[in-house]
Amino acid sequence: MNIIVCIKQVPDTNEVKIDPVTGTLIREGVPSIINPDDKNALEEALLLKDKYDAHVTVITMGPPQAEKALREALSMGADEAVLITDRAFGGADTLATSRVLAAAIQKLPYDIVFTGRQAIDGDTAQVGPEIAEHLSLSQVTYVEKVEIEGRELTIRRALEDGYEVIKVKTPVLLTAIKELNVPRYMNVKYIYEAFKKEIKIWNSNDIDIEKSLLGLGGSPTKVRKSMTKDVKGKGELINMSPKEAAEYAIAKLKEKHFV
Repeated sequence: MNIIVCIKQVPDTNEVKIDPVTGTLIREGVPSIINPDDKNALEEALLLKDKYDAHVTVITMGPPQAEKALREALSMGADEAVLITDRAFGGADTLATSRVLAAAIQKLPYDIVFTGRQAIDGDTAQVGPEIAEHLSLSQVTYVEKVEIEGRELTIRRALEDGYEVIKVKTPVLLTAIKELNVPRYMNVKYIYEAFKKEIKIWNSNDIDIEKSLLGLGGSPTKVRKSMTKDVKGKGELINMSPKEAAEYAIAKLKEKHFV
């Protein structure tokens, strides 16, 4: 069984800052991490590797420093890694990004493709499903449990008010959520091996894709403005009996025309 996991290196959201002039994300000097949902995707691939001796390949599209995220994935137990990097990819939206990842995946053997549900720096939840569309793959999103029997997978998919059980055959793309598992820590043995392994580096010439579909030029999405949330004001602490507190709260809600 061959499994591909798409991961993304993202800014640590605790450290994200917005340029007040341009309204864009300030990435310089900001710590980077593997996107949390992508770590759940990787963990599930590694669990399947432990159980079925699967081969796990991790890929990412990003700048050269994204190699650090791939080394971390190798240190967790992934078998090989591919970094897709090129200045031509700069400014890519979800569509342009998914095209590049899909073109890279086509060069590799796979039965299952895992992605995270969404990235914390964009929150679109679009790249995984778009990859599936480019590759004409069956897809199941919001995956919270995976069981395998031969080529058939039984998937439990989270819904707002419950879940649904879906049976699907490989090849298939699955998007992971945090409820799927708890990602493991890096393993000392794998850490040593990870820094001896060669990471494949591909650019735009190494994948089969039209250059006009790359980067900013191939991105129909245009971001008009980015901004940080307004800081909430200090709350009011009251010391009253439950009845008095309830009456006070209702009065405040009426004052602000909420009730």
